[in-house]
Amino acid sequence: MGRPRDSRVDEAILTATRGLLAEGGYAGLTVDAVAERARIGKAAIYRRHATKQEMVFAAAVHSADLPPPPDTGSLLGDLTVLVQEIVDHVTSPAAAAAIPGLLADIRSSPELAARFHNAFVTVQQAGLAELLGRAVARGELPSSPDVDLVHALVAGPVFATVYLQNRSPDGLAERLGRIVAGALTGA
Repeated sequence: MGRPRDSRVDEAILTATRGLLAEGGYAGLTVDAVAERARIGKAAIYRRHATKQEMVFAAAVHSADLPPPPDTGSLLGDLTVLVQEIVDHVTSPAAAAAIPGLLADIRSSPELAARFHNAFVTVQQAGLAELLGRAVARGELPSSPDVDLVHALVAGPVFATVYLQNRSPDGLAERLGRIVAGALTGA
């Protein structure tokens, strides 16, 4: 079974990755440099992250272990808080340095895209399914909508605002939360 993972090593990897992203960007970041900065062996990194891209996403955006989705007591409140969490994840300095190159890598490799989807997107969608399930249980929605589509409706505009339009996401959570909640409830 082996010994449990050392959370100090986990944090050292994430901290080193964030620091290197801030200093040199995504293109120049290597697993060797992270290992050197974290003062650990590369094997410790590969025990935690199968690829450089998984390591970068976990450090810059979020790990594969997301907390449960927000529960404010309403679909509108839950969506607004969720959108704000997404905004916070993708606008950190490390995320801003990593996301464009990371998406290019993922897009160019079907194998990497599948690994990324399994490691991160399915976790995001499971949380969203839980959030939507609560709205159904409260009677706000008659049935659970297509989770893949709602995921795109929530995350897509954040990426478009921040990375395509180069606009500030200030107030986006409230506006987008209202739009998505309205679309789902027919209001």
